[in-house]
Amino acid sequence: MFTQFKLDPILLESVKRQGYTSPTPVQSAGMPPALEGRDLVATAETGSGKTAAFLLPIMQRLLAEPRGRTQALILCPTREIALQTNEEAAKLGRGTGLRSVAVYGGVGFEPQTKALRTGAEIVVATPGRLLDHMGRGNVNFRNLRVLILDEADRMLDMGFIPDIRRILGSLPQNRQTMLFSATMPPEILSLSNHFMKSPARVAIGRPSTPPKTIQQAVYAAEPQEKTSLLLGLIRSEDMDSVLIFTRTKHRADRLANQLTRAGIRAACIHGDRSQHQREEALDGFRRGRYRILVATDIAARGLDIQGVTHVINYDLPPIPEDYIHRIGRTARAGASGQALSLVTREDAEALRDIEMTLGRELPLSELRKRTIAPEQPIAELRRRTRAPEPDYSNARIQVQ
Repeated sequence: MFTQFKLDPILLESVKRQGYTSPTPVQSAGMPPALEGRDLVATAETGSGKTAAFLLPIMQRLLAEPRGRTQALILCPTREIALQTNEEAAKLGRGTGLRSVAVYGGVGFEPQTKALRTGAEIVVATPGRLLDHMGRGNVNFRNLRVLILDEADRMLDMGFIPDIRRILGSLPQNRQTMLFSATMPPEILSLSNHFMKSPARVAIGRPSTPPKTIQQAVYAAEPQEKTSLLLGLIRSEDMDSVLIFTRTKHRADRLANQLTRAGIRAACIHGDRSQHQREEALDGFRRGRYRILVATDIAARGLDIQGVTHVINYDLPPIPEDYIHRIGRTARAGASGQALSLVTREDAEALRDIEMTLGRELPLSELRKRTIAPEQPIAELRRRTRAPEPDYSNARIQVQ
C-alpha cells in the first residue's frame, strides 16, 4: 500500500483518485531512497510506473518548500513524454497548490515564458527548448532542489547528451538527482557517475525483457503483400486499440491513408507532424475516436497509452531494444496484450537478433489462406543460428 511511504494525505488522496492500489516494483524499491533525498539510478522495463515513482517524492518534498520558485526540473526526450508527464503531475498534484509547466518545441514561446517567469514549481522540459529559454533568461534555477532525467537511454539515442551536459552544468550542485531509464548503456553510466553523488541503484527485472503478459507472434509476408495482410488481421481479429509501427515517416503517412480509405479510423504521428496534429492524433487514439494509431519510433518509448490491445510491427525494427520498447506499449500495468510482426525475407537477420535478445523463438503464425514464401528462409536461418533457451536466473529486484 502507498501508506507505507508516509506521504502527505493530499498525495495519498490523489493516488487513490488515480486508481493506484499497490505500488509497482520500481515504486516500492525506488521511492524510499527518493523520499530520503538520495540520488537515484533506476532501470526498469517500460510500463513499470516510473513516472509516479519520481513525481510523488518530488511533490512530497516541495510541499514543505516556499512557492513561486522553480524547484524541480524533469528532462524528457520528446514533447509527447513531456506533455504526458506534465498531465500526470497535474493529476497527482491536485489540491497541493503545486504548479507544473511543460516546455517543448513546436509551439510558441509566450505561454511557456509566462509560466517560467512566474515560478512554476515543477518544469517538465525537452532539452532543446529548455536551452532556448535559458538563453533568453526566462528561467531561474537558483532554487532548484530536484532534477530528473527521464528515459535517459532514449535521450542518448536522440543525441541529447551534449545538451544535457550543458543544462546540468548550469544547475546548482546542491540538489537531488534521479535518473530513470529502461536500459543502462555505458554513456549513461558515465553521466550518472559524473553528476550524481553516491546514488542508490535500483534494477527491476531482467534487462531487455518485455512483460510476460504480451503474446508475441510473427507473420511472414512478401513486401507487396504486407498491407493486405495487415487489413486482413485487423478485420479478422478482435483488435480494439492498435498501435502500428513503421520505419519511416512517409510509410506512416501512406499506411494511415490506406487504412482510412479502407474504412478504418486511423491517425498517425511522426517527427514531421505539427504539434497540434500530434496532440490531436494521440488524444483521439486515447479517447477511441481512432481505432488505429500509426507511428514511427517517436512513440515507442515513454508514452503511456492505456488500453492498447495490440502492437503491430508493420516494419521490423533493426535494433532489438527498439522491438522491446515498441511492444511494451501494450500490456501496461499488468494487463494482457498482443504483439504481431510482419516479417519479409530481408528481416530474417533482424528477427534472429530480436530472438537472441529475447532468449527464445517467436511463434511463426500460419496465414489463413496460404503459406507465404519467406517462412522457409526464416526457418533455415533459425536452424543455423538457434536462439538459446530462455534463462531467467538473472531476473531480479536489486537495491543498493
